[in-house]
Amino acid sequence: MLKKALFAATALFALAGVSHAADLKEFRVGILGGENEADRLRNYACLADHLKTEFGFEKVSLFPAADYDGVIQGLLGGTLDFAELGASGYAAIAIKDDKAVTPILTTVQKDGSTGYHSIGLALKSSGIKDIKDAKGKKLGYADPDSTSGYLIPLTQIPKDTGMPNDQYFASTQFNGGHENNLLAAYDGKVDIAVDDSSGIGDFKDGYTSGTFRKAVDKGTVDPNKLVEVWRSPLIPNGPLVVRNELGADWQAKLTDFFMKLPEKDAKCFAAIEGGDYQGYTKVQADFYNAIIDARKAAIGG
Repeated sequence: MLKKALFAATALFALAGVSHAADLKEFRVGILGGENEADRLRNYACLADHLKTEFGFEKVSLFPAADYDGVIQGLLGGTLDFAELGASGYAAIAIKDDKAVTPILTTVQKDGSTGYHSIGLALKSSGIKDIKDAKGKKLGYADPDSTSGYLIPLTQIPKDTGMPNDQYFASTQFNGGHENNLLAAYDGKVDIAVDDSSGIGDFKDGYTSGTFRKAVDKGTVDPNKLVEVWRSPLIPNGPLVVRNELGADWQAKLTDFFMKLPEKDAKCFAAIEGGDYQGYTKVQADFYNAIIDARKAAIGG
């Protein structure tokens, strides 16, 4: 009898969860830190409008976290329903709780690839032309949970220099996200900033996508004053993730919605993604296994 009662209670709880997800009134979207808050909210406003129209939500709340960890903790704690993460940010969640979220989609670059690069940018006036010219200089990182702004430079630059970064460079520092990191190099506060970039297209445009592209588009940096001094191997593009408690039905609905967004509203798609992409493609969790392993080895969680 006790087993039957426990089973019935569990079933009722599960049904209540399904009902709650089905009757979702508010949809909570996390936005990674790295760009100033006003720009992030402006870029995502069109997405909020589309979500309301498509699904009839009473409210779509946008949460522009101060840093990457704010979104990570929101997804782990159930206070956010959806976010687009970097690969290392997703790895952080998967390491702590691999049942918390499901990756549904990732972006496709203009050349058809599903990856991007970490690039090192320096002022032309610095005289640095290659990472091997940068020994004893200052290196700027973006955020501890950034893939291209920390994890990949931390693990890959030493393969080109032969030394750990904390020994090769005079100093390393976090600068509060990609935009601030790029500006730190542009303003001479660090000698090199590592940034996310498609690495395709024209350097004078900031390439086709990434923080460098956003900064060039906004006019906050002049690409003629900068030079690329390092480039990583290809990194998996980060995933769009849905909180698992919403259930498979919502994952399917949101997958369909985002797959159609680039054609439905190309301007909105470009705004939320920060550049030129072909569109989205479906992705599985195992696409990020290498990044999860690298994060475990380099950071531990």
